[in-house]
Amino acid sequence: MNQPLGRPREGRVDQAIAAAARALLAEQGYARLTVDAVATRAGVGKAAIYRRHATKQEMIFVAIMHDLELTSPPDTGSLATDLAAVTRDIVATLATPPPGVVPGLLADVHTDEAIAARFAATFVAAERTCVTEILDRAVTRGELPHRPDPAVVHALLLGPIFAWLFLLLEDREALPAFADTIAATVTQVLDSAAPPELR
Repeated sequence: MNQPLGRPREGRVDQAIAAAARALLAEQGYARLTVDAVATRAGVGKAAIYRRHATKQEMIFVAIMHDLELTSPPDTGSLATDLAAVTRDIVATLATPPPGVVPGLLADVHTDEAIAARFAATFVAAERTCVTEILDRAVTRGELPHRPDPAVVHALLLGPIFAWLFLLLEDREALPAFADTIAATVTQVLDSAAPPELR
């Protein structure tokens, strides 16, 4: 559990591992996927996978979500459009994996305290950094008087999409419009907290 999550040692191998994991997830689902099967499909040894990922869960997360080199959306010029861009990214990430993969992955992560802590310190932290950058832009532009709690804003953006997809099982075709609604609502909430002179 102690190896770092650094830059890929070899891009071709990383791509092969991620592609193999995605293919196997589509073919047989989350529960049946093994590191052995991914290594065989990718044409690499298991050691190559474990040099990059401490656990099966990390390997799958990187394949279907993102790695640690997560970049913020380009500066669009306003808080509203920045939030809309990041919300669309969240929708695309969560809606793309085959059914059952994301809930299965997160269930596994949260059954092990060490894995959960590592995820929070790595992947969640990378997402939080992006949210923080967007909020800092808004402060710099004068749209917000100070930076709101990034954890709260992160939850406000991510939570409704997760609920729509995995708890309520609502129409996936409506996700783009729903994402825009979330971004607009969060913008209104943040704007309402600003002094009148900044609105």
